[in-house]
Amino acid sequence: MVAIVVAEKPSAARNMASALGGSKGSYKGMAYEVTNLRGHLYEFTQPHSMVDSSLADSYQKWDLGNLPWNPQDLSWKREPQKNVGDVIKTLRAALGRGDEIVIATDLDPSGEGDLLFWEAIDELGFHGKQFSRMEFTDESKASIQQAFEQRRPVKSMKDEGDYRKALYRSQWDFLSMQFTRIATAMGRRSGQDLVLRQGRLKSAMVSLVGDQQKAYEGYVKKSFFQSRFRDENDVLYTKPEEPRFDQRCQVPQQYGPSPVVLDGKADKKTAPPKLLDLAALSSMLVGKGVKANLTLSTYQKMYEDQVVSYPRTEDKTITPEQFKDLAPLVDKIAAVAGVDARLLTHRRPRPTHVKPQGAHGANRPGPKVPSSLDEVERKYGKAGRLIYEMLAKNYLAMVAEDYLYEQQKGHVEKYPDFVGIANVPTSPGWRAVFDPDAGDGPAEDDGNDSGKGLGRNAEPFIFEGANKRPEHPTMKWLMKQLEKRDVGTGATRTSTYSEVINDRAKYPLLTEKGRKLRLAQAGEMSWRLLPGTRIGDLGLTEKVYADMRDIAAGTATAEERLAVIADWVREDIATMARNATSMRAELGLKERVGAARAEGVWQGAPGGPKKVAFKKVWSGHTFGDAEVAKLLAGETISFEARSKEDKPFMATGALGVGDFRGRKFVGFQLEVPDRPTKWSGRTFTPAEVTALLAGQSLEIDDFVSARTGKTFGCRVSWDAKAKKITSDFGSGDEPPRSWCQVTFTDAQRKNLAAGKTIRGTGFVSAQGKTFDARISWKTEGGKKKIVPTFE
Repeated sequence: MVAIVVAEKPSAARNMASALGGSKGSYKGMAYEVTNLRGHLYEFTQPHSMVDSSLADSYQKWDLGNLPWNPQDLSWKREPQKNVGDVIKTLRAALGRGDEIVIATDLDPSGEGDLLFWEAIDELGFHGKQFSRMEFTDESKASIQQAFEQRRPVKSMKDEGDYRKALYRSQWDFLSMQFTRIATAMGRRSGQDLVLRQGRLKSAMVSLVGDQQKAYEGYVKKSFFQSRFRDENDVLYTKPEEPRFDQRCQVPQQYGPSPVVLDGKADKKTAPPKLLDLAALSSMLVGKGVKANLTLSTYQKMYEDQVVSYPRTEDKTITPEQFKDLAPLVDKIAAVAGVDARLLTHRRPRPTHVKPQGAHGANRPGPKVPSSLDEVERKYGKAGRLIYEMLAKNYLAMVAEDYLYEQQKGHVEKYPDFVGIANVPTSPGWRAVFDPDAGDGPAEDDGNDSGKGLGRNAEPFIFEGANKRPEHPTMKWLMKQLEKRDVGTGATRTSTYSEVINDRAKYPLLTEKGRKLRLAQAGEMSWRLLPGTRIGDLGLTEKVYADMRDIAAGTATAEERLAVIADWVREDIATMARNATSMRAELGLKERVGAARAEGVWQGAPGGPKKVAFKKVWSGHTFGDAEVAKLLAGETISFEARSKEDKPFMATGALGVGDFRGRKFVGFQLEVPDRPTKWSGRTFTPAEVTALLAGQSLEIDDFVSARTGKTFGCRVSWDAKAKKITSDFGSGDEPPRSWCQVTFTDAQRKNLAAGKTIRGTGFVSAQGKTFDARISWKTEGGKKKIVPTFE
């Protein structure tokens, strides 16, 4: 009998092979073979591929009239992910050699590890085998060996609660695409052709950041003036009922100097902060210049090498066993992190940090301790160094003593209603090990910390205060808001965050500059569409998680919990339509009016006549009935359209099949010229056309910018395959003739080519702003280009 151990990914398979004695063999009398998945090998197909052919058209088109979807229509058909053919082939062969199939994927809180295993079993048709489950908290040798010896028998896929809840969550998220279609349709009705991505976490993030950004930007400072006292140690004395005034001159001068009376002293202490999750760790590293997606990918590599613990945990504490496992390594970890081991004298478990319940445990250093931070940086980069140092110090703070201080309370003798408090540190404890505010910039002073304690005499003064400005949204702030509302695990929050701020995405929802978050254009529109919607409800994820628990426990089914989404879609169509009216008024947008689509039988359709619908507006031009008839007849038409810069141009084309991000659609297709004729306001001469068709690049210095109307020069060539002009503003061997609408002299180009830096003035940015800069001709990103330096 052979047990086929199926790991989640190649690195996990290597760790299991190492623990069991090889990729195949016998462990304590049990023959085994280790194979692996590579995460999700399969994904859901597009919705129109899941339904009967008679419904395919309505599930493919992004028309609100086709919503809501009926989950009963969907077959939940899957297809292989890209570039996994070899993995599937190897897995299929290994499963065929086994008598028992062992589930050795991660034990995710969301059940994701079970889902990706059963997806593969389901698609490959191996349900008739005997199954068992390895349950481990990490990929250490001891954990893997124990999990293999104590693997749990599994009856079938549908008997596994983790699989059922994970399948429900993935189906819910698939159906939530409808909310993206609703928001996108509202945006397009408002003249904005953006895809407005929605989702449980995405929409929650947009709502929170938008509300906080509004509060921050709408802040109006309201100063007040009030009598207070200050002693020689800078301790403040305040009276709660002391009146506040709008102007300094209104404050009555009714107090004089007075001795201070010490009312009492008390010893106080503060325990170490809680252990970090991935969201909190990533938030701290953003302040040090490490993006969330880099933290995620680097942490994953470090986990696979057992340098840090499991990333996707939802635990906030560790178990006594996990504490015991790391106890012998504390001094070694301290040496790597640069922490004085003499500070780590609280070596017994803290009940606030160590509790019997839990699975993977909170994020912490792993069982393999590196020799130094330099070694970590060589292997995982600067991000790896920061991750290990931060994680180690946070963990070590737990085995340091409490922070101790003496709290002194006193009052002003002549005016006893004025009281003051001074917190005098007596022992730094864990604060000498870990700074929980690392990367946040200067912390606000609460006015109570004092190294000297209360003074002896206090002087009255006029204090100027103001209403507190709302905090500018940051990743750390956002993660705290999501945690407070129990929206997602730390790892899920971090991965979704990295998606919504991805500046490489076509329509990012948020932008991150330094530590500060702002709504991007798509986020701004989404935020205005979300109030009162189901998808924008911050309690939605909590409800989905509650459904998952019920489905895992067998007290509910996915079918009955998914059925309610149709009603939510109907509600959100109506709510977003109302919100879109306000959005257009606030953003100065105009509603697209008139018949948005034309319908009819397209005689020139590939494969024969076919009933189609297509946009009736193209680049500012609305097709008349005669033009629609010609397009449906397969004829070519010409008309005056307007460019994105609102410049008129003559468009010639016919009805055709286009492609938008992999989605085919029928619509007007601009006729592509077979030769270059004109570009950027300039018509090419016959000689230039001949040269371009021959594959030559031409330097031309009298093109006209559509944005500013100014002339500029650049190198152009003809892309014969794409049938379009391509421009090169100085990325060849020679510096360009012009850059940012400034034409260089021959002498300036010669200096640039010689590697010299020159100073230029009057450059114009893409946004039309004028600037000065020192520029040089350098190689960046594998090609030469103009590189500015701002003085």
